[in-house]
Amino acid sequence: MTKLVDSYKRKIDYMRISVTDRCNLRCIYCMPSEGIDLTEPGKILRYEELLRIARIGAKNGISRLRITGGEPLVRKGIVGFIHDLSNIEGIQDLSLTTNGVLLGEYAEELKRAGLNRINVSLDSLNRERVKKLTRGDCLDTVLQGLEAAERAGLTPVKVNMVVIKGFNDDEIMDFAEISKTKPYHIRFIEYMPFDTEEGWQKEKCISAKDIQERIVAREKLIPVESRRNASGPARRFRFEGALGEVGFISPVTEHFCGSCNRLRLTADGKLRTCLFSDTEIDIRDALRDGSNDKVIEDILFHAVKVKPMKHHINEELFKKCSKTMSLIGG
Repeated sequence: MTKLVDSYKRKIDYMRISVTDRCNLRCIYCMPSEGIDLTEPGKILRYEELLRIARIGAKNGISRLRITGGEPLVRKGIVGFIHDLSNIEGIQDLSLTTNGVLLGEYAEELKRAGLNRINVSLDSLNRERVKKLTRGDCLDTVLQGLEAAERAGLTPVKVNMVVIKGFNDDEIMDFAEISKTKPYHIRFIEYMPFDTEEGWQKEKCISAKDIQERIVAREKLIPVESRRNASGPARRFRFEGALGEVGFISPVTEHFCGSCNRLRLTADGKLRTCLFSDTEIDIRDALRDGSNDKVIEDILFHAVKVKPMKHHINEELFKKCSKTMSLIGG
């Protein structure tokens, strides 16, 4: 079997597939309060087109898929799509990232459809802060969604907290301590440079190292050995006797580009090989002009070939992404 390997000998076996740029929240670091200009429905890839790419990718070494958005659970038919993805030969791990608002409603169905795991974005446990951050009163609903995901067996349930200095960094220990009594993986993520309503401010980014040191100053953390063949950017730890874990992801201060194994597919049919680059390779036209699978395969290989060695966040030539996360896919 031909494998997707980039110019720097990195094996590309993980694809993030965005199914929509629509969302039921308006998070301040993702989009302005009035929302964004949504992509015309006809330009969003149809499920059958997404499945075709996934099948061709699986034949060439893609074994892990993550479904993203926008908010993927707002797209009609998402459960059936998950079912179809789970039946693709070669796909070993299927996960989904959500804001958790609809998770309580869909958790059981998603598990039955073949979803393995869930990631929930939650940046505060304070109701007023959540309102300010998301422009929605949704904290209780999200917490109930986490419980529903746990009951359904969408494990491990991962909770992603973007730490922003002066906004929610006083809650770091509160989040970490959830892992003591819940089998959740709490992941602390550095605040990343995207165009936002307030504009990205580097001084609001707290390094993953500093976040970890704040926790260790209170209580010892024990390193967790990653599962064999499992890859991911988080440095993983746990408290003594804890049911869950804590992890630290450092895309800004200590990039993990050297081991990056991912490819992103936007909802409007663009392949992105780096989250912090505006370079995109169109695949939608080939899907719709009658091209055979070899053409689609060649586009995937081309995208992987031009994947950059690393991002340039801490270098002078770096510029923020011109697209919001809702457009790129989380």
